Amino acid sequence: MPLLHGTLTALVTPFRDGKVDFATLERLVERQIEAGVDGLVACGITGEAPTLTGEEQTEIVKCVVRVARRRVPVVAGTGSNCTADAVELSRRAVAAGADALLVVSPYYNRPTQAGVYAHYSAIAHAVEVPILLYNIPGRTGVEIEIPTVRRLHADHSNIVAIKHATGRVLDAAELIQACQIDVLSGDDAMTLPLMCMGAVGVVSVLANLAPRMVRRLTQAALDGDLGRAQLEHRILYPLSHTLLSLETNPIPVKTALALKGLCTEEFRLPLCPMAPENRARLEALLKERNVE
Repeated sequence: MPLLHGTLTALVTPFRDGKVDFATLERLVERQIEAGVDGLVACGITGEAPTLTGEEQTEIVKCVVRVARRRVPVVAGTGSNCTADAVELSRRAVAAGADALLVVSPYYNRPTQAGVYAHYSAIAHAVEVPILLYNIPGRTGVEIEIPTVRRLHADHSNIVAIKHATGRVLDAAELIQACQIDVLSGDDAMTLPLMCMGAVGVVSVLANLAPRMVRRLTQAALDGDLGRAQLEHRILYPLSHTLLSLETNPIPVKTALALKGLCTEEFRLPLCPMAPENRARLEALLKERNVE
């Protein structure tokens, strides 16, 4: 089994009075590990990384590593649209104890595929830990095309996996056929279909709220128990669809955690609290379903 497999929770970053709430973060990490998740991802999109300073990101990684105590691998999000910044963030995360890195493709400046390759190559040369590519063109404006993924995986031994978040199942099927890189779903609603095609797990938003339930789905899929995996998928789908569609991630999942008393309902601009009608819909859904 690869290092990065099963359920990797894309952790939220709790805030209190505008600052990172490290005490709550510690409790959230411990809750995830007690639930049996297979890994933790700090400082990703779900962790509101674009609004964190470099110093905050380093301290968050240190905190998660310290609480995890090597019970599960800790993956640090270190992506940037500036290659030099991504290299520096990656080096600092490794120094802070991260076991692997999640690196989103460069956003906003929309490089060519040659530029995407050069960006990831620079990061891969700068560190020795495993790297998880992150392909989410809906947010970044640039695709990591399959020939580029194949070339990066072939040329760099530490580029070992990719978080697939294009929203297109056929992309994943083609990628799995074309390349031996490990694929993880980047969309909770698509975890089961991707794993049925050969993906090895999910970087999960929903696991913040329901870590045991998401872990049961991925473990059933890894065990080849399709019937059990389908049952877990049917239970989880309304939650996963809502958390990623009602408003921009991580607003719904962080609100859900706040409704459960697990963190404050606090965001950093430009993210803001949910519209009242959407919050009411989310609250009603949570009352209908027991999550664990």
